[in-house]
Amino acid sequence: MPVDPKLLEILVCPKCKGELRYDEQKDELVCEQCKLAYEVRDGIPVMLIDEARSVSG
Repeated sequence: MPVDPKLLEILVCPKCKGELRYDEQKDELVCEQCKLAYEVRDGIPVMLIDEARSVSG
């Protein structure tokens, strides 16, 4: 289930308040600054730092 585009416009990284990029293939929101990815479950982003996964490069 895709994330609502209006929601993507207002969401920011909870750690650094930076911009997020939506990765459709992995269904997650990625913060390039913090190198964290936030899972999207049933169209709802899980914006918890403790549940984010680290991404490389």
